[in-house]
Amino acid sequence: MPDLDAEDQKLVTLARSARARTGAAEGAAVRDSDGRTYAATTVDQPSFRLTAVQAAVAAALSSGAEGFEAAAVVTADALVDEASVHAVRDVAKQAPILRADPAGEIAEVLKP
Repeated sequence: MPDLDAEDQKLVTLARSARARTGAAEGAAVRDSDGRTYAATTVDQPSFRLTAVQAAVAAALSSGAEGFEAAAVVTADALVDEASVHAVRDVAKQAPILRADPAGEIAEVLKP
């Protein structure tokens, strides 16, 4: 996999930290078009479920983000959840989505 620039590595680090802190299945982070970052984890409640990416996107949008430069998800799964991809693509068609394993190794970069 390609070497990450410092800003993309920061997204992976934030996603890993969020996941480790809560023990969630996934951790995610997004960077908005102003360079601000938002991290979140999987939310699994009886009345609703959000992937970590959906939660990070929701946090960013509710804080006024208008676009995304990139997103990262840390998961043991072999694929990025389709709902996660759609959450990013709804806002930013061209933003790469990095999938890293729990150790932080990049396994895949989804591009449009």
